[in-house]
Amino acid sequence: MSNSDNITPRDNSLTRPIRPLPNFIFMSRWLQLPLYLGLILAQCVYVYHFWVELSDLIGAAIGNQGALQHILDAVAVEGAVKPAKLNETTIMLVVLGLIDVVMISNLLIMVIVGGYETFVSRMNLEQHPDQPEWLSHVNASVLKVKLATAIIGISSIHLLKTFINASAYDVKTILAQTGIHFVFLLSAMAIAMCDRLMAVPDQHSQQSH
Repeated sequence: MSNSDNITPRDNSLTRPIRPLPNFIFMSRWLQLPLYLGLILAQCVYVYHFWVELSDLIGAAIGNQGALQHILDAVAVEGAVKPAKLNETTIMLVVLGLIDVVMISNLLIMVIVGGYETFVSRMNLEQHPDQPEWLSHVNASVLKVKLATAIIGISSIHLLKTFINASAYDVKTILAQTGIHFVFLLSAMAIAMCDRLMAVPDQHSQQSH
């Protein structure tokens, strides 16, 4: 049997040139590239913001009054008594703010790298020693679940900051933030359940082949 007999119709379709209109539509995916580059610039802004907050925290810890004032203004809540010095609650709020920046940065990385790999072009990182573990099996479904999980983490940080300053908020605000957090949880569970249900037919089709 010759090699030409082993070529499937799918293989033959890959050797044919793409017609102009389908090729134009296919190339339109590159329009997303400026969007991902814009998110990289947003990542740079978050890095700058992180170091400004961290330098203010360190400056306040060693007695810099200007840095202390910046810290107190950043974490102060309208209606709450502003502390006169750096205390444990203020440090906790600043650290939670730094963690919030890091988690949003992680979210940006997942959107930039995972989105480019899924919707624009392959990055061919399979043999790269620094390939992130989550990128080895990324697809649209996995990306949705990871993004939902990251959003829940960010919401948890904001909710914790609200509970720390609970005396400065009214009950309606606290209940509203708690309700929104539960909506995020239910949404993530629904996304994960839908992806699991959609994966079952795919597994059956692969086993049948």
